[in-house]
Parts: sequence; structure tokens; C-alpha cells
Amino acid sequence: MEKREPEKFFNIIFNSVADGVFTTDSEGRITFFNKAAEEITGFLCAEAIGRYCYEIFRADICQSRCALKEVLKTEKEIINLPVTILSRNGKRVPISISAAVLRDEKGEVIGGVETFRDLSAIEELKKELSQKYTFGDIVSKNHFIHNLFNILPNIAGSDSTVLIQGASGTGKELFAKAIHNVSHRKNRPFIKVNCGALPDTLLESELFGYEKGAFTDARKDKPGRFALANGGTIFLDEVGDMSPSLQVKLLRVLQEKEYEPLGSTSPKKTDVRIIAATNKDLSKMVNEGNFRDDLYYRLNVVKIDLPSLSKRREDIPLLIETFVRKFNAKMGKKISGVSDQVLRLLLRYDYPGNVRELENIIEHAFVLCGEDRIDLDCLPKEMTGGQMELTSSLPIKEESQFEQAEAGVIEKALKKYGGDRIKTANELGIGRTTLWRKIRKYGLA
Repeated sequence: MEKREPEKFFNIIFNSVADGVFTTDSEGRITFFNKAAEEITGFLCAEAIGRYCYEIFRADICQSRCALKEVLKTEKEIINLPVTILSRNGKRVPISISAAVLRDEKGEVIGGVETFRDLSAIEELKKELSQKYTFGDIVSKNHFIHNLFNILPNIAGSDSTVLIQGASGTGKELFAKAIHNVSHRKNRPFIKVNCGALPDTLLESELFGYEKGAFTDARKDKPGRFALANGGTIFLDEVGDMSPSLQVKLLRVLQEKEYEPLGSTSPKKTDVRIIAATNKDLSKMVNEGNFRDDLYYRLNVVKIDLPSLSKRREDIPLLIETFVRKFNAKMGKKISGVSDQVLRLLLRYDYPGNVRELENIIEHAFVLCGEDRIDLDCLPKEMTGGQMELTSSLPIKEESQFEQAEAGVIEKALKKYGGDRIKTANELGIGRTTLWRKIRKYGLA
């Protein structure tokens, strides 16, 4: 039977669009399947018509949350839901779907309609950008951190001692692990010791171990952290809190590659790479007589100074996205991100606790958030008590999160140097022409 003119007309339209489109009856059987749907799924229209949609799409939500079943039940549309389907040849294809009910001329529901867009190219681009901005578990777009990314493989390739300095929460342990994980010791242990968490006598036994009879309760030998880390890496966190007597013993390990367990009369050799970290200024402590200068110079072979989060604000959107992914997986939620107001607030906050504080803020928000997006009422009350300005000179709807952060960093650097563009460009690690172009782009002139 010849198709009616309106039907032929709509078929021509839907077969011309780039997005996949299909319709189903009230039972979920496919009644229309356009050309883009054929290209994305690999199934021909003739093969799809009359079959249940889950037989064609085999999506990761088909059993748990069928979009069409949901809209037919609630009559509420679904927009841009991320889904992964299996194409006819078994390839996993990321798509974004939108679904709504299909009504007849009288307004009665007769089935469902779903549109979907192939996100493969976008996901590949995201993956490429993700690799560009990551090193191990470290994520950053900051030029200083990227310079560190470039030299970390060289640092990891040596066995030289590394000293990482930075405020609490800046990610010192992440950098230590990253160095270990790309070194030739990566298949050997990575042992962490917090030098500020234990009293002097306990810290010594933790580091070097003890032999049976060394003290009253020492009924058997116990290996220390240096023995456990043999062949690998030992990370001495908060090394600036180490007592003078332990500083002498650590100096011996660095100089002689040996140590003596408590109660032992003979030294033990060790093959351990030492990475030390501190939130204190060790050079200042040396000048004040609170840290041994010979130990400082032994530790300070390769030095890494980590900036605070307030000096790398362009990383905040990227870190938010990372923590949202982390807590979605950990808590089994599907939160898409943060609202515009939350983003403005987080971009302007000073973060005395640095990256660790931002992670805690997002985790707090996940606990309280009952929607699919984090809003102001999900944040800790001390952040939303009215002290912070939530308005922004940048039109958040028109610019990406990265551009907002980048504009804020440039604006802050310009103020720091009184508008001196040469000094600002040097601070940001970009050329003067690039800086001039970005100033014009963001209206910062």
C-alpha cells in the first residue's frame, strides 16, 4: 500500500538528520528506524522493525533502567542520558539518548520515540585530553604542574633522593607514588611512614625494626619499614618533624646505605629509594638550627615545590570532574556535576586545605545531594554562609568551566604584577602574544 504523503514527508526528514531516531509501540517493539540509527547500530531498518529495542541496542541500562519504559510509565521526557550500546559487530558505542512519549492526533499515548547521538568522537577527544592532563593519579592543566609532568620520568629513572615540599593537601604523596610507579622499582614495595604521627621511640622501631630482647615486650624479631621497602621506595612524610637523634640515623642510611635495628649489634644493608616530604621550609629550619644541614643537603638532591590550589585555580573544574567520577563509582550515584553557582563559589574559594579540602567538599556534597546535580544546599554550611560573593563578571553560560578558571588565573596574575604583561606572561608560562589574545578574549584589558 502506498504510504500517505505526510508519512513519506516525515520519513524523508528523519532519514536526513544526523542523529539516530526510532519509535516503538506501547509494547516496546520498534516501528520506525532511520538511516542514522542504522549507521550507529549496524542494524538495517528491515532487521530492526518489529523487534524489541533492547534486542537491537543491548545497552548497559536496558535491564536496570529502560529509558522508553520509564517515559511511558511517567510520561516525563528524558534528555541527554549517557548510555553505552553494543553495535551489531559487538563494538561498544557511547551514545547520548533522549526519550519521550509518542502521541496520536487525539493526544493519546501510542508508544515512544527516542533520539540518540554517537559520542565516540567526543569520548576519544576526552580520553586524549585526559591523558594530556594526567600523570598517574595526578590531574592538572596548570603550566607549572605540566612542567613537572615533563621531568617526572627523568626523576623516576634515577635513584636520587627526592624532597617534595608543599602545604598540607597539595598532593605530595600522589607525586611520590607517581615517581615510584614509573621507576624501575615499580614492581617492588612503596612504603609510607608519617614521621610526625609517632613518638620518637616508636618511630625508630617502625623505621628500623627491632630484634628479640631489644626491650621487655620484644619477644621476636620485627622488621622495620626500611626492611619491608627493600628494593622499592620508602616515602617519609613530614620529615621535618623528625627528632635530631633520628635525623642522625636517617643520615647514616643515606650515606652508608645501612641501618641498625634496635637491639642489634651489626648493621643491615638496604636498597631503598628515599622520597621525603614536608609542609615546612627545611632551609629555614636549617638556618634556625632545628634541622641538620648535612641531612637537608642529602635529602635535597632533587627538590619539587608543589603550589597551593589557590595558585592553580584552572585545575578546579578538572578536579571537580575527577572527584565526581570517583564518588559516583564509590557511592553508586549518577551525579552529573555541579551547578553554575557552586562552580562560581568553588572557583573563588581560597582552599586552606588545598586539593584535599576540595575533595572533602565534593564528598560532603555527595552525601547530602539527592538530585542529579550538586547545588549550594549540598555544600558545607561554612562555605555558603553569605561571606562569599556568588556573582561573577564572567558570563558562566557562555564560557566553559576551563575558560572561567583560566580567566580568573590571568586576572589574578595581572593584579599581582600591577598590569605588567611581561611579568604576568612569565608567571603563567605563556608567550606575551598569547597573553594579549587571552586578555582581549576575556575582556580583562
